[in-house]
Amino acid sequence: MTRTGDFRPASVDDADEIASVIRALGHEEDVGLPDDFDEERIKEWIRRLGNQGVVIVAYDGSIPVAFGAIDFNTTEPETALLGVWVAPDHRRRGLATALAEELLEFARDQGYRRIRGRLPESNEPALSFLSSIGAMVPLRNPKMSFELPL
Repeated sequence: MTRTGDFRPASVDDADEIASVIRALGHEEDVGLPDDFDEERIKEWIRRLGNQGVVIVAYDGSIPVAFGAIDFNTTEPETALLGVWVAPDHRRRGLATALAEELLEFARDQGYRRIRGRLPESNEPALSFLSSIGAMVPLRNPKMSFELPL
């Protein structure tokens, strides 16, 4: 897959494709998703987002290999939550960065001013990815959170 893979906003009909990416993550320690994040929960999530958020799926040909989301923050209306998940066989190809760029553009278009999120503890690739897109991650970060101004 190239840096500019095929991206498409997800609908509830794509829950199985998103679930397949989650399954590809296998038993990685902490991917920032609930253990029971199955197709029904994915559908509920997409419905809940409505127009305030988005889930975008990335494909290698017709195979879903990554997804990312902009979710709204109910306590801070100008802040959105960012998450990006890439199947292990498709990492280190610039896919997460390209997907993040798509998601950040959506967030800007929606009028969000800040992006926040959390990353799994000791996840150096995620830390490197977040730094590459300009996220500020404190050196001493017990909650492993990040913030990205828009």
